[in-house]
Amino acid sequence: MRSPANIDVALDEMLVNLAAIVLRLSKPELTRTPEARRALAQSVHQYGRCAARSRDPRVHELKTQLEGTLKPSLRIVAVDGVKVA
Repeated sequence: MRSPANIDVALDEMLVNLAAIVLRLSKPELTRTPEARRALAQSVHQYGRCAARSRDPRVHELKTQLEGTLKPSLRIVAVDGVKVA
């Protein structure tokens, strides 16, 4: 039987690989529909739940990156040629 430390390392590696897949699928051209956005949000939420117990800093950095994919892009709006925040 493997030691708990080896299992933790293997799980962290799987989480890093999973995050890479979800990040590739989070591109705007792939998440244009409401269904795709909901699926992305669910994947990010589930990843966050799994990452919460990890002690690997890579997993937490990827969690932050994934959560950033859910935030809407901001754009500058102008009224009569004057930029409005």
